[in-house]
Amino acid sequence: MDLHGFGASALAFVVAFVAAGLFTVIFKIVYQWVTPYNEAKLIREGNVAAALALGGALVGYVLPLASALSNTVTLLEFCAWAALAGVLQIAAFTLVRVVVMKDVTARIEKGEVAAGVYLMSISLVVGVLNAACMTA
Repeated sequence: MDLHGFGASALAFVVAFVAAGLFTVIFKIVYQWVTPYNEAKLIREGNVAAALALGGALVGYVLPLASALSNTVTLLEFCAWAALAGVLQIAAFTLVRVVVMKDVTARIEKGEVAAGVYLMSISLVVGVLNAACMTA
């Protein structure tokens, strides 16, 4: 076993994992700041719609991060794709809220699961398309 090679690979793994984790935490904070409702409070109160919407946004964000980790060479390149993925997820939520389903905020706050599933689905679709485009 080549310990030097393993050490270099392990270090690259740790750097990539930490970078992806930090971007995910930053995305979650920004996403919750952009949404007009308080996901943490709603989820603590048992609001399934809010949990679905936030969970979908997180998975929809992490999908392209995984693709970027597989397809980029440098940390800087990964950071650029990670930032773009976050912008696209925020834009998708904003588009739904402003154009497609203007009452989505009230529906999430009321705990309407259909609205949560819809937001989750949009986030996943954006994430899958984003991830696929990063491989081209």
